[in-house]
Amino acid sequence: MTQGFVLWFTGLSGSGKSTVSQVVVPQLRQRGVRIEVLDGDVVRTNLSKGLGFSKEDRDTNILRVGFVANLLARNGLAACCACISPYRDIRDTVRGWVEGDGGTFVEIFMDTPVDTCIERDPKGLYRKALAGEIKQFTGIDDPYEPPEHPEIRLPTNGTTPDECARQILEYLEGRDLVPGA
Repeated sequence: MTQGFVLWFTGLSGSGKSTVSQVVVPQLRQRGVRIEVLDGDVVRTNLSKGLGFSKEDRDTNILRVGFVANLLARNGLAACCACISPYRDIRDTVRGWVEGDGGTFVEIFMDTPVDTCIERDPKGLYRKALAGEIKQFTGIDDPYEPPEHPEIRLPTNGTTPDECARQILEYLEGRDLVPGA
């Protein structure tokens, strides 16, 4: 059976997680990789409906995403998870599940300064958080704990989504997780 893997995009809202995953996933599929996408916004609507944004609810959400991603990986598939996942210990728990079941966990840190995310603000969430309309917003009044040793660090200031996708594909090729182009 093919080794499964999990691409775990983490970073602030507006850092480019979904944008880059939308570039890299079709390229992986063109190479024959069977991959499913677990995007944070979609998961919150379907798998984690009703959860709020307390630390406990965020942890529950990420653990649910991680559980599904691990099921896919341990069955030889790939999972692409694009979630803020602000807390290091929960990301590490998911890593442990995936690696414990023989999969590969690839943490991709979208290293984008909060000021850049505020400028981008594609959903208007930072504006609302800064105005006090949204409480416990990651990067404003709730912490984001960056990964200490991500497999891939993508500083997105001045780097296009295509360039980010290329770096991810090169990493996966180098680990023999995907065939070359």
